[in-house]
Amino acid sequence: MSQGMQGSIVALVTPFRNGKVDEPRLRELVEFHVKQGTDGIVACGTTGEDPGLTHDEHERVVETIIAAAAKRLFVIVGTGSNSTAHTIDVTAHAERAGAQAALVVNPYYNKPTQEGLYRHFRAVAEATALPIFVYNIQSRTAVNVETATLERLVRDCRNIIGVKEASGSLDQMSQVVAACGPDFIVLSGDDNLTLPLMAVGGRGVISVIANIVPRDTADMVHAALDGDFKRARELHYKLYPLARAAFLETNPIPIKEAMAMAGMLEPEFRLPMCRMADGNRERLRAILKPYGLVK
Repeated sequence: MSQGMQGSIVALVTPFRNGKVDEPRLRELVEFHVKQGTDGIVACGTTGEDPGLTHDEHERVVETIIAAAAKRLFVIVGTGSNSTAHTIDVTAHAERAGAQAALVVNPYYNKPTQEGLYRHFRAVAEATALPIFVYNIQSRTAVNVETATLERLVRDCRNIIGVKEASGSLDQMSQVVAACGPDFIVLSGDDNLTLPLMAVGGRGVISVIANIVPRDTADMVHAALDGDFKRARELHYKLYPLARAAFLETNPIPIKEAMAMAGMLEPEFRLPMCRMADGNRERLRAILKPYGLVK
């Protein structure tokens, strides 16, 4: 299963209603992705507003998604935090719940050294049998997992099988692909860089916009995996305006607003996330119209 964890993977939003997790809608979203050809789901990532969930809510969301997926697509659980011990505990729950892998973000705010990053990820990997994806996103965490550190982790930890690369640097992505070998799964963490990354050896995306355009996202990724870069390029440019619009404000605000406009969920957030500014909402609506998602 671990080497099959590639393709179009949605960073699933967490729907709320009246201040609580909307579990029926969450199950509907999982079913939507099964039917639309999505390969996998990330539960409780940044797009899923995991920092705003209680511990009990996190566990319930994970269990709900895994049960709804019923192994028809794979589930990767976001388990990272700025505490190594807490990350190990949350990863243990994901393993018990039946997840296929864990996505472990760089420890944030602590700003560890490269040695600290190495020890953190190694400790998590040694505490679980789950395959681990490192989530490298300096813009959110203040630290970058340098390629030499990642290469060292891959060498020393057999269950560190991939990385969600959200450094924003195609140069770094190329270094990672070259350094970590053909079996290492490099996934894009930025929708607008998915195709460029796949052109140099990436294996897919953990996507924000797949929440609302899953079929086109999956088709683009699979065209690239099949070597049909003409078709992949057409879809890239079709999706590109939406990929940019997804960051008109802090993720996941725009994608949840877009989904609300399309009638897919309530426009509800957990503070400190909040509704989109009116001007940006109208810009977003205008961008969604050509996709047929809003009137």
